[in-house]
Amino acid sequence: MWPGFLEFLIHIDQNFPLLIDTYGFFTYVILMVIITCETGIVITSFLPGDSLLFVAGASAAAGLLDLSWLLFFFFLAAVAGDTLNYWIGRHVGVRVLKEKFPDLVKKEYLDRTNRYFQRFGGKTIFIARFIPVIRTFAPFLAGVGAMEYRKFQVFNILSAAAWSVTMTSIGYLFGSCPFIRDHIIWFIYGMTVFILATILVTIAALIRGFLRTRKQGESPE
Repeated sequence: MWPGFLEFLIHIDQNFPLLIDTYGFFTYVILMVIITCETGIVITSFLPGDSLLFVAGASAAAGLLDLSWLLFFFFLAAVAGDTLNYWIGRHVGVRVLKEKFPDLVKKEYLDRTNRYFQRFGGKTIFIARFIPVIRTFAPFLAGVGAMEYRKFQVFNILSAAAWSVTMTSIGYLFGSCPFIRDHIIWFIYGMTVFILATILVTIAALIRGFLRTRKQGESPE
């Protein structure tokens, strides 16, 4: 019996072969949609990202999928997701935030966000690509902060290429090892712990950068 969607996400390492057997080539399209939603819609940031690329790469090593197609679809999904999120933040985000959280959308706060992304936007977009949840919120906030679109797209494309190639290739290389392939769930757990530690470090760095920008904005000219 085909498992429920949430069960599939929770036990992705076990259910991946079933997905491939059921949908064949359309598996690539399904994976693309999942990654696009994970990176492109704030409310679906819970969807698998790094772990999905890792397991897909391992499946390619086992001969179940083609590595070239995976890299192609994951790259497109990553670029499309951040682009969608940017425009949602740019055209919808501010209006929704003003309606739901009016105290957080004062002009001075928007100006600070704009200054932050003008100064640190490229670095933020690139680094955030490798961090779950933050990966989803960064392009949205870049849109809210009216980050220059051309600059955003440059770092969007660069980070999408680096992320899709790195994570999928790691899965492919690890999946070539029988021991790792038989115990892949433990490597996913290890990756999760590493990512969580990276999140904490990155959040601290981003907060320091934001506070520095805020302090400069409040200093007399």
